[in-house]
Formats: sequence, structure tokens, C-alpha cells
Amino acid sequence: MTSVADAANPRVPVNYAARHVMLEATRQNPLEWARRRRDEREARRIAAAGERAAHRLEPLPDWHVIDLPPTDLFTVDKQRGEESGFLAIGPAGVFSVRVVDHGRARVMLAGDVVQINGRRPKYINQAKKQAKRAAVAMTRAVGASVPVVPVLALVGSGPITYYGLPKDCVVTTYRELAGVLAARGERITPSTAAKLGAVARHPATWGIPTQPNGEDPYRWYPAGIGAADKLPTQR
Repeated sequence: MTSVADAANPRVPVNYAARHVMLEATRQNPLEWARRRRDEREARRIAAAGERAAHRLEPLPDWHVIDLPPTDLFTVDKQRGEESGFLAIGPAGVFSVRVVDHGRARVMLAGDVVQINGRRPKYINQAKKQAKRAAVAMTRAVGASVPVVPVLALVGSGPITYYGLPKDCVVTTYRELAGVLAARGERITPSTAAKLGAVARHPATWGIPTQPNGEDPYRWYPAGIGAADKLPTQR
């Protein structure tokens, strides 16, 4: 605090107190700084886990991996620093992959219940909700039903114990992700998978506004033809 004597002293700047207040205002709270650093480390860790899972699909031909957009459509159920997700589209269909990094902790799975370190996060239900929202968005964009299969991919070195598999959800480790998806066979053609990949990459599919750039918007059907107007398949 500047005293009367300091104010009269020409060696002490008269605005010293003001600068001191400004520095104190911009100085971060140690707790907030530590919390921000922890969140950044967790975000980098789970991003790396998602990349490791996505890289497992690179050897598969005719497969497309699309990151889920950072919209409320997918972040409403996301828990901080624990999971990420992407879409895997290939001959076996469309899959909504939710990646969970459990580290060295043991995972116990019994139906829709996942237990890690005594906690029971709703990973299965969240994976199903993520897949449902993706199916609704892509069905609206395509104009025809697009089923999306939920997948829970576990990343970590801890043991995994299965007491029963969940219904309507695929659970696997990230190392076995490519084999599990490829083993589901060929349900769509590579060209259809490529078109679905283009739909998933288009921002308008997820309700993200786009700036007009003079290019024609993506169309599943040719211009002037809708889902109800498509020609019937020949048998």
C-alpha cells in the first residue's frame, strides 16, 4: 500500500498501487490453475486413447472413421476426461464407437452394468444414446433409415472380467476393435459406405450451419429425386 511519504518521494511511482492491483487481478488462483492443468492432461489422455482406437481400423479396406462433432448432440452425456467417440463406417454398417480409458483399473462387466474402481458409470447407456442420436441425424440427412450400432471400446492395461454381455451394444477392447467390426460381415457395398461417410462428414448433418461457398450441397439422391421417388430395385 502506498503511504503519504512514498507518494511524496519522487523515487516511488505514483501509479504503483494501480499497477499492483492490475497484476493481482490477472494472477491466477493456484487451485484454478491446478484444476485447469489437470483437465488439460485428462483431455489429452482421452484424445490419445481415441486415436489409438481409431488407428486400429486403418488396415481395414473401405472403412471410414469420422470424428463426432463437438455439439450438444454428443456432449450432453459426456463425462470430463473419461471418454470420446467417433463413427466407423464400412461394409459391415455404421458403428458409433465410444472410447473409454480405464487405465490400470479392473473392469467388471455384467450386462449393461460396468464397474470400475467401485463406480458404476453409465457407459453402456451413453453408448446407446450416442448411437441413437447419430442414427436420427443421419436418417434425417439421407432420407432413409440408417441403423447405427453402438460400440464401447475399452482402452487400458487393467484386466476385464465379463459376467454377461450387454444387449444391443458391442463391447470390446480397442486392440480387437478392427477384428470385431470386420467379423460382422458385409451388409452394405463399399460405395454405400463411402456415401454414408460423406454424409457423416457434412456439417449440416449434425445441425452445424455452413457458410455458402458457391458449391452444391451434398445430396444422397440426384437433384430432383427424393427418397420416395427412387426407382424400385430389379429382382
